[in-house]
Amino acid sequence: MFEPAQQVGVAVSGGADSVCLLHVLLELAPRWDLRLRVLHLDHGLRGEESRQDAEFVRHLASRLGLPLSLRETSVAASPDNLEQAAREARQSFFRETIRSGAVERVALGHTRSDQAETVLFRFLRGAGTAGLSGIRPVTSEGIVRPLIDVERSEAQQFLRQRGIAWREDSTNRSLQFARNRIRHELLPQLAREWNPAIAETLANTADWALAEEAYWHAEIDRLAAEHLTAADDAGAVLLHAGVLAALPLAVARRLVRRAMELAKGDLRGIDFGHIASVMDIATGSEGHGRLQAPGLDIFRSFEWLRFAQPGAGRVETRDYRLPVTVPGTVRVPGANFAISLELIDKSELSVSPDCVYNSQVGCLDWQRLSGSLELRNWRPGDQYQPAGYPGQEKIKTLFQQARIPLWERRHWPVLTDGSAIVWARRFGPAAGLVAEQDAKVILKIREDAV
Repeated sequence: MFEPAQQVGVAVSGGADSVCLLHVLLELAPRWDLRLRVLHLDHGLRGEESRQDAEFVRHLASRLGLPLSLRETSVAASPDNLEQAAREARQSFFRETIRSGAVERVALGHTRSDQAETVLFRFLRGAGTAGLSGIRPVTSEGIVRPLIDVERSEAQQFLRQRGIAWREDSTNRSLQFARNRIRHELLPQLAREWNPAIAETLANTADWALAEEAYWHAEIDRLAAEHLTAADDAGAVLLHAGVLAALPLAVARRLVRRAMELAKGDLRGIDFGHIASVMDIATGSEGHGRLQAPGLDIFRSFEWLRFAQPGAGRVETRDYRLPVTVPGTVRVPGANFAISLELIDKSELSVSPDCVYNSQVGCLDWQRLSGSLELRNWRPGDQYQPAGYPGQEKIKTLFQQARIPLWERRHWPVLTDGSAIVWARRFGPAAGLVAEQDAKVILKIREDAV
């Protein structure tokens, strides 16, 4: 948790656990030459009681000769529930203090009792092993919890034996909060009627699950790098349904969970049912499907699943019409590629230009064009005759034949000369405009990743 000579912020609310943590670290600091700083955040939720807590911590830091970082904030207007909003405010305070360089670690006073309550709370909400891993002793952000193997009663006993005072938060007794009902009603009942060591059992479950998660995290990192791809600049994530269906169920569920986390930014509100629903549409015989999850719009089209936040790629924002300068490059709005247009004068070349008609390159006879070119997205009803086709084809039909997912079609570029489509991405140049051997000047169209 600590390295020698580190600056350590100790989060002190004024309660028994955090006051115990501060005194324990103060006694142990000389072993590693730790330099302590007291951190306190006043949420402003309990009025005068909150102000008295802050004053208690101020006097405590002063008496112990420690520097203090105190911040006041108000979370009452947050759209989240108050517990969640207060937690987010604390985490933000700790992260900012670490980033500022004032401290290198922030130590929190969570105990084994907190761990047990957290595991039971998450189990009742339907968490998997990720949730059951509970409160992490050490995080990558620099948060550490030195008392995580200590019972709350032991912390209080430590303070009483030394005659050290602490503050009691009146909201800790309110049964309005789910965690308090678990602490004061459910856990004592389970200990009386089922398992006297229930707190230890739950904490051991967290230890077990944490080790499992450490393994799975590395494994899913590897699989995510291999199978999850960015769909566009809207932050969407793509996953091949066939790949998902072929994986063992335990692996597939975790890969779905990672895709959801990448697209959404977090996993709040995501439960087992959402992941099971994704698995259903991924393994079903239907080539299309759609479902909503908190903060996510999940779509299957042909072989692909797309995870995105709601509203990404809306109809009203996907249409574009851009004049084209030749030579030049045009970034396709809403996509991760650009269209490059280059003029090639064959009279100046000793060899024929490389014109391969595929999804990346196409060549038109420049002298058959008016030169008034425009790049726009495909629209319903668009049709043209691609080279090699006997007649006009609707681009929608070409999409279906090529199994192009619905979301890819939104920004699909076509090149027009006046009102006529002369080129479409992947489907190539229009018949009659292809650069033949006798073409003197060639318009080479290329797709480039950006």
